[in-house]
Amino acid sequence: MALTTTSARVIGVDTARGLALIGMFVAHVAPVVADPTGAALLAIADERPRLLFALTAGVGLGFMSGGIHPIDEAGPARGVLRRQIAIRAIALIVLGVTIALTLHPLVFIILDVYGVAFLLMLPLLFLPPRVALGVGVGLLAVMPAIAEIATRTAFVAEVRATPFGIIADWFVGGAYPVIIWVPVMLIGLALARLDLGSPRTVGLTGLFGAASAALLLPLAAILPSPQSLPDATWSVPLRAALETVANVGVGAAVLAVLLWLTGLASTGVRRAATAVASPVTAMGSMPLSVYTVHLVVIALAIRTDPATGMPTDDSWGLLVGLIVGSMLFAWLWRRFVGRGPLEWALRVLSGRSRRSSGASTGDVV
Repeated sequence: MALTTTSARVIGVDTARGLALIGMFVAHVAPVVADPTGAALLAIADERPRLLFALTAGVGLGFMSGGIHPIDEAGPARGVLRRQIAIRAIALIVLGVTIALTLHPLVFIILDVYGVAFLLMLPLLFLPPRVALGVGVGLLAVMPAIAEIATRTAFVAEVRATPFGIIADWFVGGAYPVIIWVPVMLIGLALARLDLGSPRTVGLTGLFGAASAALLLPLAAILPSPQSLPDATWSVPLRAALETVANVGVGAAVLAVLLWLTGLASTGVRRAATAVASPVTAMGSMPLSVYTVHLVVIALAIRTDPATGMPTDDSWGLLVGLIVGSMLFAWLWRRFVGRGPLEWALRVLSGRSRRSSGASTGDVV
C-alpha cells in the first residue's frame, strides 16, 4: 500500500528531523562519561544527527519543489521558488552569524552553513532524480576525504586566520562543510523525487542505507591511525570518507524505518507510531524555532567548570530540559497555533505565507 498524501510522507520526515535535533542536543551538552559503553553510546550523536538533518533538508527541498511532480519548467513558478529559497537562505546566514557574534554558544552553529548549502542547491533543484542520486552518491564518496585533506593545507590555515575564515569553514574547514552537505541534500532531494510514499523506494532506501553502514563502519574502524602507525596519514581522509558515507546510510535507514512506521505499516501500527512519536514529529516540523531557542538556552547556561576553570555548558539536567522542554513546546505550539514561529516568519519574508499556516507541508524550515 503506497502513501497517498503529502502530509503522510511529511510525518516520517519530520520525525526523522526531530530525532536529528535530539541527537544534536546530546552532542552539544551531554557531559563526558568515563564508562566506555556510555561513551560509545554518546558518540553516536557526534556525526549522525547532523547528516540526518542534511538528508531531511534535501527531502524538504524536494517536497517544496513539487515532489514526484516537480514544478513545470514553463512559466515563472521555478524562478519564484528559487527566489523564495534564496531569501530564506540569506536570512539563515544572517541569523547564524548574528547568533555566533552575540551569544557565543560553545557549539558549532549550522544555520549559516545551512543557508550557504541552500544557495548552492538552487541550480540543482530540478535535476532528474536518478541524476541527482548518482551525483550525490558520487560526490559523497570523495568530498569528505577532500575536506579532510583541505583542512590540513597551509592555504586553508592562512584563510582561517583572516577575517574571511568563516568562508573557509563554510566550504571545507568547519564542522559542517557544504561540500559534504550538498551531496547529502542531493540524495534527499532524489529520494523525494523518487516518491517516499512508495514501499519500493522506502524499502530500497532502508536496505542500501543499512548495508552501507554495516559494511563501511567496520571497515573504517580497522584502518590504522597515525598515532599507531606514523606512516598511515593516508588513512585519515579515507576513514573520513568511509564513516561519512556509512553515517548517511544510517540516516537513510532511520528515515526509511520512520516512513514505514508512520505511513506504510498496518493501520494499528501506523496510528500507534504516529501517536507515540508526535512530540518528536512536532519538533521536526519547526526545526528552525527549536534549534534557535536551544542555542539561546545553552548560551545562557555557560558557566565556569570548577575542576578545569574552563567555560562549559555540559549538564545532564540541561540535556533533559532541552529534550523535554522542546518536545512539550513544539507539541503544544503545533496543536494550538500551527506552524513554528520562526518558520512562519521565514514564510512571510520569502513570500510563501499565502499557503496554509498549519503543520509542516514539506518546507525545509
